Amino acid sequence: MYWTLELAQHLEDAPWPATKDELIDYAIRSGAPLEVIENLQELEDEGEAYESIEEIWPDYPTKDDFFFNEDEY
Repeated sequence: MYWTLELAQHLEDAPWPATKDELIDYAIRSGAPLEVIENLQELEDEGEAYESIEEIWPDYPTKDDFFFNEDEY
């Protein structure tokens, strides 16, 4: 399983919190690439909901990871 920003962006608008099956269903309905669906299928399914993309991909960058000052614009 591997994630990139391009792949992860397909899950940004997912209905969080969501279970593995709900995320797979969302990815299929939203037309996400096959790689996203394959990555979701490889997740361990303990029946618990994932709260956010960070639980699936811990290295997912947040706004704090970028040095962009929104106040300047």
